[in-house]
Amino acid sequence: MERQQEEMGFYGDQFDPNNIIMGRDNNNNNNNINNNNSNNINNNNSNNIKEDSGSENYESVSVSVGDVPEPEPEGASQIKTKGRRKRYHRHTPQQIQELENFFKNCAHPDEKQRLEIGRRLSLESRQVKFWFQNRRTQMKTQIERHENVALKQEYDKLRVENIAMKDALRNPMCQNCGGQAILGEVSMEQHHLRVENARLKDELTRVCAVSERFLGKPITDLVGPISIPTPNSNSNLDLSMGRGGLMSSTPPLPLGLHLENGVSSNSTMTTEYEKSMFMQAAMAGMDELLGMAQTDSPLWFKGLDDGKEMLDHEEYIKKFSTFIGMKPCGFVTDASRETSSVFISSLELVETMMFPRQWQDMFPCMISKAATVEVLFSGAGGTRDGEIQLMNAEFVFPSPFVPFRHEKILRFCKQHSEGMWAVVDVSVDMIRDPSFSRSNNIKWRRLPSGCIVQDVANGYSLVTWIEHVEYDENCIHQLYRPLLRSGTGFGSQRWLSTLQRERDCAAIFMSARVLPDDTTVGVVTQEGRRSILKLMRRISNNFCSGLCASSACRWEKLQVGGLGADVCVMSRVSIDEPGEPSGVVLSASTSVWIPVPRQHIFDFLRDEKLRGKWDILANGGPMEVIARLAKSHDGNNCVSLLCPPAAPARESNMLILQESWTDRTGSFIVYAPVDSTSMETVLRGGDSDYLALLPSGFAIADAPINPNGLTLAHDSGPGAGTGASALTLGFQILVNSLPTAKLTVESINTVNDLMSCTIQKIRNSLN
Repeated sequence: MERQQEEMGFYGDQFDPNNIIMGRDNNNNNNNINNNNSNNINNNNSNNIKEDSGSENYESVSVSVGDVPEPEPEGASQIKTKGRRKRYHRHTPQQIQELENFFKNCAHPDEKQRLEIGRRLSLESRQVKFWFQNRRTQMKTQIERHENVALKQEYDKLRVENIAMKDALRNPMCQNCGGQAILGEVSMEQHHLRVENARLKDELTRVCAVSERFLGKPITDLVGPISIPTPNSNSNLDLSMGRGGLMSSTPPLPLGLHLENGVSSNSTMTTEYEKSMFMQAAMAGMDELLGMAQTDSPLWFKGLDDGKEMLDHEEYIKKFSTFIGMKPCGFVTDASRETSSVFISSLELVETMMFPRQWQDMFPCMISKAATVEVLFSGAGGTRDGEIQLMNAEFVFPSPFVPFRHEKILRFCKQHSEGMWAVVDVSVDMIRDPSFSRSNNIKWRRLPSGCIVQDVANGYSLVTWIEHVEYDENCIHQLYRPLLRSGTGFGSQRWLSTLQRERDCAAIFMSARVLPDDTTVGVVTQEGRRSILKLMRRISNNFCSGLCASSACRWEKLQVGGLGADVCVMSRVSIDEPGEPSGVVLSASTSVWIPVPRQHIFDFLRDEKLRGKWDILANGGPMEVIARLAKSHDGNNCVSLLCPPAAPARESNMLILQESWTDRTGSFIVYAPVDSTSMETVLRGGDSDYLALLPSGFAIADAPINPNGLTLAHDSGPGAGTGASALTLGFQILVNSLPTAKLTVESINTVNDLMSCTIQKIRNSLN
């Protein structure tokens, strides 16, 4: 249908065929251009789409794709008079806004999603279908118009430079005296320039040949300009290729594609030599990812203990060249592979991976900070196919015993077939200098890692995730070393489990089915449910950043005498920051080994009836559940609103907002006190960004080996996991509401005593 609409000219009044013709084939003569213009302008079907106000999030005027003619009765085509026009029904602004919001998250809804949208907005399925088709067509047109403008600017720039060079060659001037130069003095310079240009052309041809092997199209169609400087600093000669042309004068991208959102602006631009080097590394990384994803590859074998796939390092070294250098001395390898079906389309997952904010939201408590430093090469035709980004990312594990990992990575996205995409990451510092880890005391490096996603059916995709990391184990506490070696800490199992959990929650949220454990249906509006989930994501991320001293929240570690070596105490000053109380905030956290299965600890801590056994806010009694928002079918993943037993729910001014979830890699419970009046605003769908909260909570991981080396047997109960766990406890407390106040030792000791007392109560209750 989209192809037919494109041929019939369904592009709206802003469509300019001259730009598309110029962008697609610069070698067409003027007669062909005029013919194409005439065919598109005179197309009678171009009146089938009207312009509408569109969405304020986009620069251009949106096409109202809801103006669908009413179905005609049988025989209407015979009795319709000449010149009679069909009637159109325009969408309401509310319908257009809802459609625009859904389009930002998913531009290709399936039949089930279209029916759900139509039901909510009182539209027919075909109206929704035509709206999305025309919206995608308009987006494609706007991007092509932007590309054509950039191409024209680059062409004008090159023409001016060409004229200036020719004039300089015709009238050579002496730089010393200002007079006319002797021809003999210029010929040698021209000779060097010709030799250098020949070398650069050979280099350019080689890079293009390598890129075509993976990108499927010539490099000139896919990437931005690459200016290769000559050794002569006085020469302005450069070779530019691709589209875009000007780094500073390129017009802004339409449809919210500006680089200002999630892009680091304080970094220097990559040199052209580095771009060429990065492209070759991205190609090699994609080759390696595809090779490691093959099901019949001899690179992987089953472990004897748990049956997990393990990497054969000898086979790996034989098959792949070490383009980022050999493994540093003392480093250990964490390599894992996991495949599972996930409720997400390939295009949606690719967009999530290439957009830092969405990537961070999709993997909470794993990514504390992410930003695009530079888009080295843009995708083909306005898509992500062939796009290469330079990114900064900070990966975290919820424990003060495991330091966060800050990395600069090269991310390459490639479409290999219809519905099949691959995204690969490689550490940038290792590409620039393989000895960088030794000379700069680097504690880890990321080898080619990423995911391969293939659309299957009913909105599901088959996702294969591969993680390959080398790190210095000396910076890891003994309690968590076995966990990280198994791949559970930063491995593919955790990435894929988190993705499945988030997408299952999205599927439940989109479905009209009511889960038995959900008590918010009919009480909390859909906007209120959305606002609660957004608030809990912020609380969870802030809690994790306080556990591992992430730079995202600017924590300052404190060295206090009298505290145990395993206790991490940090502080920071908050001044008028949205979502946080102003003043001095203190964070205290630690991890302990408990010989109790993880599932048992999780069930105990999330049970509101047993809350009084460990929580000081419960005043020694059970808490009352006011509302519960289910996020999974088994009831383990949910958001709960609790009321302490100090006063009845209708009289208490303080409530507890809590989220709990569990999967194969760990369990998580985070909570925060909240004012009841503010919570009522959130439940009605109000903005939760300015609700000031400080989180506390627990993170639980399997730990069959305690720090002393004792190994416990596996628990035979269903879902019990191993017979021991690593329990991480963290508190964030406002110790003084004045930002200028000094942090006292008494405040630190009070928080430390609270943490020690809570841990002891949990130990006693679990025996």
